[in-house]
Amino acid sequence: MSSHGFEIPGASAPSEKLSGPVGAAEVLLALINKVIMVCASIALIAASVILSYSVVVRYYFKSPTYWQDEASVFLLVGATFLTAAHVQSKRGHVGIDAIVGFLSTRANRLRLLLVDMASFTFCAFFSWKSWTLFYEAFEEGQVTSSTWAPPLSIPYSVMAFGMSLLCLQIALQIAAGLKKGQNL
Repeated sequence: MSSHGFEIPGASAPSEKLSGPVGAAEVLLALINKVIMVCASIALIAASVILSYSVVVRYYFKSPTYWQDEASVFLLVGATFLTAAHVQSKRGHVGIDAIVGFLSTRANRLRLLLVDMASFTFCAFFSWKSWTLFYEAFEEGQVTSSTWAPPLSIPYSVMAFGMSLLCLQIALQIAAGLKKGQNL
């Protein structure tokens, strides 16, 4: 698999299909990611339209809008967190590939496995904490401090769901790597 122009020995190509439960989970998550990517694209366009509308209304009609910033932030947070699993499926997150060429195939497999395990651990904690924040915000009826005051459960739920999808994607990559016989 190529990452940032480098060939990573021992990395599994995303196009290799697996059978069984892991393969079925990969196909399902890929479908979910495609739907999310379309929705995230629409969210980005909506955020830019909302912010442009706000500028026009304030400049030409001298009428302030009090909801546009939070609406745009909510859309951008949603697009960011919900697309993280798709980016991970392509191994498109920022990575440092300086040592890839110096390591053997076996060492690169081990490196990828350790990085995936560390990433999974961090993302699992972040996901758990996001679900905790969502639950608290929902139960307590927390809202933002603005005049519009939308519920904080909205961005927290999107963060939690996005991080959960990312955890699932990383877990599938670990399972797929082990299932494909990339024994260390």
